[in-house]
Amino acid sequence: MQCYTELAPPTAVSHAVSLPFLSAQSSNLIVAKTALLQLFSVRNVTTEIDTSRNDQFIGTRVDDALTLAGVESQGLDQSFLGADVPLQRAERSHATKLVIIAEYNLPGVITSLASIKCPGSRSGGEVLIVSLLEAKLSLIGWDPESHSIHTISIHSFEREDLHACPWAEDLSCYPSNLTVDTNNRCAALQFGPRRLAILPFRGADEDLAADDYDHDMDGDRLEGVKLEQDTRTIEDGLQTPYHSSFLLALPALDPELVCPIYLSFLYEYHEPTFGILSAPASPTSSLLSSSKDPLVYTVFTLDLDQHASTTLLSVPNLPYDLQKIIPLAPPVGGALLLGENELIHIDQSGKANGIGVNIFAREISNFPLADHSDLEMRLEGCVMAPFGVDDGEMLMVLSTGEMAILTFKLDGRTVSGLAIRRVDQVHGGSLIRAGATCAASLGHGKIFLGSADSDSVLLAWAKRSPQNARKISVQIADKNAFEDEMAFDLDDQLDDDFYAEDGSAIQKNNPSNGTSLLKPANFKDGEYVFRINDMMPNISPLSHIAFGRSIPEKIYGSERRNLYTQLELAASSGAGRAGAFVALKRNIAPKLLSTFENFEAHSIWAISAKRPLARGIPTNGSLDNDHSLESIFDRFVFISKVGAEGVEDSAVGTINSNGFEELKGTDFGATAGATIEVGTLAGGTRVLQVLNDQVVSFDGNLGLAQIYGMPDEATGAQVKVVSASFADPFLLLVRDDSSVFIIKCDALGEIDEVERGTLLLETRWISGSLYRDRQGVFASPGSTKSLKSGDDIYMFLASAEGGLYVYAMTNLKDPVYVAQGLSFLPPVLTVDYTHRRSNVRETITEILVVDLGELSIVSPYLIVRTATNDLAIYEPFQIPSGPNKNPLSEVLRFFKIPNPYIAQNPSLTTNDATETHRSWKSKPLRAISNVGGFSAVFISGENPSFIMKSAATWPRMIGMGGTGVRSLSGYHTMSCEAGLVYVDINGTIHIGQFPAGERYTEIGWAMRKVNIEEEIQALAYHDPTNAYVLSTSQKAKFELPKDDDFHKEWATEESALKPITEQGVLRILNPASWTTVFSYNLEPNEVVLTMKDLKLETSENNHRLEHLIAIGTSISRGVDLAEQGNIYIFSVINVVPKPDEPETNLALKLIAKEKVKGAVTALSSVGTQGFLLVAQGQKCMVRGLKEDGSLLPVAFIDMQCHVTVARALPGSGLCLMGDALKGIWFVGYTEEPYKMTIFGKSPTALEVMAADFLPDGNSLYIVAADASRNLHIFQYDPEHPKSATGQRLLHRSVFHVGYFPSTLTQLPSANIPFDRQTETSGESVPKLAPQTLLHTTASGTIGLLVPLPETSYSLLQSLSTHLISMLDHPAGLNPRAWRAVTVDGMGGRPVLDGGLLARYFELGCARRAEVVSRAVGEGEGLLAGVRNVLAGVVGGNAIAYL
Repeated sequence: MQCYTELAPPTAVSHAVSLPFLSAQSSNLIVAKTALLQLFSVRNVTTEIDTSRNDQFIGTRVDDALTLAGVESQGLDQSFLGADVPLQRAERSHATKLVIIAEYNLPGVITSLASIKCPGSRSGGEVLIVSLLEAKLSLIGWDPESHSIHTISIHSFEREDLHACPWAEDLSCYPSNLTVDTNNRCAALQFGPRRLAILPFRGADEDLAADDYDHDMDGDRLEGVKLEQDTRTIEDGLQTPYHSSFLLALPALDPELVCPIYLSFLYEYHEPTFGILSAPASPTSSLLSSSKDPLVYTVFTLDLDQHASTTLLSVPNLPYDLQKIIPLAPPVGGALLLGENELIHIDQSGKANGIGVNIFAREISNFPLADHSDLEMRLEGCVMAPFGVDDGEMLMVLSTGEMAILTFKLDGRTVSGLAIRRVDQVHGGSLIRAGATCAASLGHGKIFLGSADSDSVLLAWAKRSPQNARKISVQIADKNAFEDEMAFDLDDQLDDDFYAEDGSAIQKNNPSNGTSLLKPANFKDGEYVFRINDMMPNISPLSHIAFGRSIPEKIYGSERRNLYTQLELAASSGAGRAGAFVALKRNIAPKLLSTFENFEAHSIWAISAKRPLARGIPTNGSLDNDHSLESIFDRFVFISKVGAEGVEDSAVGTINSNGFEELKGTDFGATAGATIEVGTLAGGTRVLQVLNDQVVSFDGNLGLAQIYGMPDEATGAQVKVVSASFADPFLLLVRDDSSVFIIKCDALGEIDEVERGTLLLETRWISGSLYRDRQGVFASPGSTKSLKSGDDIYMFLASAEGGLYVYAMTNLKDPVYVAQGLSFLPPVLTVDYTHRRSNVRETITEILVVDLGELSIVSPYLIVRTATNDLAIYEPFQIPSGPNKNPLSEVLRFFKIPNPYIAQNPSLTTNDATETHRSWKSKPLRAISNVGGFSAVFISGENPSFIMKSAATWPRMIGMGGTGVRSLSGYHTMSCEAGLVYVDINGTIHIGQFPAGERYTEIGWAMRKVNIEEEIQALAYHDPTNAYVLSTSQKAKFELPKDDDFHKEWATEESALKPITEQGVLRILNPASWTTVFSYNLEPNEVVLTMKDLKLETSENNHRLEHLIAIGTSISRGVDLAEQGNIYIFSVINVVPKPDEPETNLALKLIAKEKVKGAVTALSSVGTQGFLLVAQGQKCMVRGLKEDGSLLPVAFIDMQCHVTVARALPGSGLCLMGDALKGIWFVGYTEEPYKMTIFGKSPTALEVMAADFLPDGNSLYIVAADASRNLHIFQYDPEHPKSATGQRLLHRSVFHVGYFPSTLTQLPSANIPFDRQTETSGESVPKLAPQTLLHTTASGTIGLLVPLPETSYSLLQSLSTHLISMLDHPAGLNPRAWRAVTVDGMGGRPVLDGGLLARYFELGCARRAEVVSRAVGEGEGLLAGVRNVLAGVVGGNAIAYL
């Protein structure tokens, strides 16, 4: 009885396509990450970046050309204000950003993406075609009225009669290939061994197909030739956008198509025409001696009406290693065949031109190729993308990340040859650290490169063309000094996002624009230059993980105070030069700069204010540095506090190295009462303090300017202010009598009440928020932007009845928008939303409209807080308006963002008084304009959190580590830029910043990525020294043994392109500086397969246990030589550090080394005596470390094939071994006598990739992940009759994860002390405290398998069943079939899908009540009970210590 939940989304990009999706004029990018579909809009932005802050990942090399490098952040100064230093203005950068529109978790693995023009689509844009495993196609369009995708149709071809023979594999085992006709007439899916599915599409001009019209030859049609179908949507028309699909057997087209390799439609044909690569038998290098060039390229034309085809041409005798067909648009035309060692172009007449890129091209093929072996390229995994220029040049990205340019030599319309040139490093050739998986051209000047081994990037490119008259001045510089300026011509169509619109300079290694300066000699005519405009961080494949302690940041000679002692998840990421170390935490741990006690404080604000100008200085004159800084940096800190006798008052002061110092000699009244809110108006010249019963206005020096009381209009009695919201020049106050009061500040700084309309006066209001609409999201259609102050400010109010009212501050008589259904929290909020069948509503306590995102690109969101402290986040959008310009109420809607955050209701264990606790626990949401470069929202409480987003992600809830927080405010000074100041639940005030080099929004975790630039093969955390030990691999050319007696010819081998092998290197990574401080080279051709930090016995006399690093390696020198391995035991010791490098105080000391036959593939501790379990070759041995450095074997067991995993249940002697072919073995180990005994095996063969124990009460489960992306649940139960007294493990259930597994790790559940995790009893199976399993995958996902009690499991299982039938599933897919849950029928229970259960919160309140009533019945408290159960499952609370 388990539930599987994904805690982090995938990050590895597998497919991408660009298309106008949102509308016919939009520019969109759709990205697939295995099963996650993300939709982006491409937007040009102008950013201001402060060069004093480092927003990039740690480890970015300064000498890498064109990368976005950063500089170290400034340290703590003596003064936090720093008001007397000169102002440094941020530099401007023009770039293209990917902005998230929507994302969807599909119940299926995406295998291809393509786009097609489909007349009558709802958005007017193109339609997306998604192909999935098991031969499925889904047509997806964009629905602008619901702000989401909609499924047009789904086509499944997984019929049983399609299997060619009884022994054929399942369809999911065969690669599939989706291709679309270049004129949008049909799509083809190649699947199975030899099947082709054709899906014809209707076209706007299909009724005129009988004429001689050809779009490519004749151009666009006249405007008068337009069919009625063009004006109808797909749903309104009587016909579907497609005709009936049909299937073709490829051998029926041509009997020679026995082994199809690749298929693609071609350009410049009147009928749908495709080329296909095939062979009469499966091509392989072992047949080169008898069949050197077996492939055939054939071109067929399709007759969609007759379901027939005609062969146009055939080109035989092609090299065996060709893998892909790339269709080429005019002027080149034809097709490009991509192989491992060559490129071949074939035009429409069958004429071929090829180029060999290494010495093997002429050895494996007799096909005539131009010899370019000096390039020494390996084209395996090469990705190509067209630039879109007139000469048809293409970008090549090799598997190593190197970039090259492919040029076609044209003689008129005929290709006479091909040429390849590498992109130099100075031009951006080393920007990509590893190979790409896909490429998508986003128009002239932009290419997106997706990757599974490194970060995916959006590249900007430019090309110099001497024929151009356009000139852009480019500033030239080298690494250390600026040189002279030069001017050169660029292409006419160069996109302006590469260079500034004003022709500003491009600077080398400049963090503000990320562009390299090029020397004149290096930038020649026809050369391309690249830079990175945007990036999608990638943490896959997470092949190895370890858990370490998050240590305080150390300044050598001292140590700053750190409250965040949580654990962190360390993992390996990337491949090749993109190899990196990743440290993940679920909470943000700010870097604390200062801490001091102030037990009475419960609220805090940091305010920037301008000093009053001296007489005689004109208001429009230039200001000195002091006045300029005051508009940016915070000058005052306001504190609301409760005295010893419970009296509430306030204080104002500054913060310096001595702590908080109250200001003297001002007009501030400390005894006026508690402060509700503080803000500025009149351009920062007036500071307004909102008290319970009045508003006090101060000038920039805190001189009293005005006091404004707020008596009740009817009775004259004083009413108390509950909350306040600022938007210059307005102040909105919500009072305890459910009324609102609005104040406006004029140009002279005087404040006065704003007249309110009847509806505002008579309606009871719960909460309100002011918002300045800089992007025109709430502007009426057709309205023009006004320059008048306050015209872009809107007031949002939540009524006591649960309605949302929006007022323009220019007219407070009538609202511009009213939605009465806000309290239902519907998926899409509209003015006419009602739910007649249910009165179930949420009690709304607060609303906030705020900009979220990076400072360069923000978006407005409506955040709704309920009585249970749950949050609903809405994104406003406008549907397309008609020609009559509909009013705002008809076009404005709010889309609810999927938000898995569920508020916790913990008990408070502090010394605070009850009233004080109530006051800070009910603090409103706090908008922070700039914290760490983000516009965010903070939620105070015992579980404080931030709501943050980046341009490419939806808003995410990210916790803040440490104790609870009473209040937090942004804090921006010269020494604490974009920082924060907060009061914790103990009354301590902290000042800090987000740590440099960390990212938060991509996966919803705090993520630090340290570039190692070598692939990490294994890692371990050494607890006594708080250091990580890494094993990396260095690439080296493989040399044959020169002294081999049987192969004398090896001594004279001469090969320019030798095979690449790996050599392992051990490194120590010190978290104090995040740098490697020690390295140890292994033997040649030796790589590390496993590494563990284990407590081993180091002395046979005193039986002392020590933390040691155990390493298992493999030495492979070819298939004809036996494989060997080594067992290493290292100790991490302290040494004398290098001068001025105190972090280099660690080193590895070799304790033992044992060479064994076969590779050492798995290690684990076993038993209670500190012995080592070793999987070596086909044996598993228990070894003990002797004092002489030898490893004495004491017990062993024979395995069968290849051991991939070995685990031992701590303190029990129970072990499991996973075999790559034979499945799971459950083994027992005893110490007196030393013996290993097989208890049970898995009933069927299984490709075990990862496995671990999962104890659940008195039951012992074993969970294994196989190569088919499934989780298998086994149980050891010797008393079950089907288990044969335990010899057969009970195969309880199977759950399809959908991502290739990397690791499975047993972890203790949260709130369970670690010293109780290994409690044992006298029973044969130890009774452990609650456990859980952490699952990482090669796509970058992090999942959690949690055991559930019977009551919770039954409730969630019933809820899951009803959710499947009530939810709309993206792409029309079936989540039940996707998970492929199976049980053994002997008491096994299926694993629940936590992702499906989390979608419960996407529903509105009425639909939730309906689902719960169907699943568990009706009754009081059921909704709250379901919510509480889900909070403990889908939120990942079981690993709250991370």
